[in-house]
Amino acid sequence: MNSIDGINFENKQAVIRVDFNVPLNAEQNVTDTSRIEAAKPSIVKVLEDGGSAVLMSHLGRPEGKEEKYSLKHIVNAVSDAIGVRVKFATDCVGHEVEEMAKSLKTGEVLLLENLRFHKEEKAGDEAFAKALANLGDVYVNDAFGTAHRAHASTTVAAKFAKEKCMGYLLKKEVDSLDKVLNSKEKPVTAVIGGAKVSSKITVIENILPKIDHLIIGGGMAFTFIKAKGGKIGTSLVEEDKQDLALSILEKAKAQNVEVHLPVDTIITKEFSNDGERKVQDIYNIPEDWMGLDAGEQSRKNFAEVIKASKIILWNGPLGVFEMENFANGTIALGKAIVEATKNGAFSLVGGGDSVSAAKQFGFDKEVSYVSTGGGAMLEMLEGKTLPGIKALEE
Repeated sequence: MNSIDGINFENKQAVIRVDFNVPLNAEQNVTDTSRIEAAKPSIVKVLEDGGSAVLMSHLGRPEGKEEKYSLKHIVNAVSDAIGVRVKFATDCVGHEVEEMAKSLKTGEVLLLENLRFHKEEKAGDEAFAKALANLGDVYVNDAFGTAHRAHASTTVAAKFAKEKCMGYLLKKEVDSLDKVLNSKEKPVTAVIGGAKVSSKITVIENILPKIDHLIIGGGMAFTFIKAKGGKIGTSLVEEDKQDLALSILEKAKAQNVEVHLPVDTIITKEFSNDGERKVQDIYNIPEDWMGLDAGEQSRKNFAEVIKASKIILWNGPLGVFEMENFANGTIALGKAIVEATKNGAFSLVGGGDSVSAAKQFGFDKEVSYVSTGGGAMLEMLEGKTLPGIKALEE
């Protein structure tokens, strides 16, 4: 598959699908520019080669044209990030947009209005996709966060492009996941946390043949503990998933994967940061108490496994890290992963909550790679081929 490195953009115009679905505050200012920064290398490559760039993205989930979701709010943030005054088109298709695209000079950048202001985008409409592809000579997909959607700009546009390639960010994402899923280095450890087993079943089943250790934490651990006969009080549990939990443990055993469950937990009576707290054996939680974080011994056990690992995948927190008093398990895990990374391990953090935790506690700069796409990463971990990536291969 073509990577952006293999193309010289001299006198060429790139149409780049970026993921600028960034958070805005009440004043409509961008509060986190990391997605814009992530797309910068591909844009800069095009400009430095002597080309021009048309950028297209969605923002939020608008119902028709909604002013608050206009990409005009992010023009300054994009300009500041890439160091070029970005021009803005008030639509993404139509005569006016075509004229603006046509008149771009070398080194210039045009940002199109929100793609999702047109229902054709999500519908994967061919005429709409063709109109987008025709705004340049080369179609570049650099939006991993939407690569699992078969939308007009992410998938369909590729088939109307004269040339197409993968941007640096998309390539980095694919390579990082490949490093985890097809590693020659051992041991490989996956940390799967979060609230529910049901949302991670396919991930766990798909990665079992590729890993050596599976650490299970967060709310989903209680479904496993209860299935094994533990008393979990009022802790979060999926009653109907206990047989499934036991079958995952069986499958892991059959594939020589060592599963590590928490042994102790920080318990409280109410779902609040300020409630009374104590450490408890996870198999023996009193009736009206619930576990909200991994206990001290669990943290030590997990850190030992992480320390000995060569490849680490972190997907999901170990507790309710949004509450300060129940964040220590997740922080301890992050520190262990950072330590292992410093000692030569490759660490990949992905999935909304783990990425939030990594950023909140400052681990994001100290691990090997932080994925920019939650849903897209999960689908790749489930073994699915993403439509946005498949379109570049066809």
